[in-house]
Amino acid sequence: MRESLRALVRDVKPDRVGIEFPIFNDLYSEGMYGLFLFCSEALYLEHQHVVFWSPMQVKAHARESLKRPKGWVMGKADMVEAARDDTGGGVWNHNEADAYLNGRLAARFWQLHDGQIAEADLTEVERKYFLEIKRFVRGKHAGKELQRGVLYREDERFFIWSGVDDGGQESDNGSTSAGTVQDIVPGPGSRDEGAED
Repeated sequence: MRESLRALVRDVKPDRVGIEFPIFNDLYSEGMYGLFLFCSEALYLEHQHVVFWSPMQVKAHARESLKRPKGWVMGKADMVEAARDDTGGGVWNHNEADAYLNGRLAARFWQLHDGQIAEADLTEVERKYFLEIKRFVRGKHAGKELQRGVLYREDERFFIWSGVDDGGQESDNGSTSAGTVQDIVPGPGSRDEGAED
């Protein structure tokens, strides 16, 4: 599967990539994490820029696009509806819908990262995911800030792998992460991980 993904990347030549990471204590978590590692390694070896999303972030983005009320639990049918609404129809299964919605969220992130859109162009959910800064006003951390938005988390939630050679070293054409994929990709998230993670 890793080599098939590498071949697909070489054939399609995507500008940027988004991928959903698995969560602990869910159906087939270990197998999903293994698949996630193989996909990440393929993207790393093919020098693709990639951003990682939690399943809850993808669902919240789809919920916003459908204007579902806060707290609405997004099921498979909702994800299919969100993909269908965004593309003008068609026949979708829930896996295709999830992949499409992940890609849509990733595209918006990379547009912001690359300066193609501005903060004013973002939806409320996008602004939270991409740019959130938590400011502490009480307690021992009063006056400090925590940058939670994905845009502030390079080499943790998004990676610029275009300048890494196949040996894991930085090449002459860019500065990026080094090491093996297992050293740098995150582990599975918590099952109850919130939108800010």
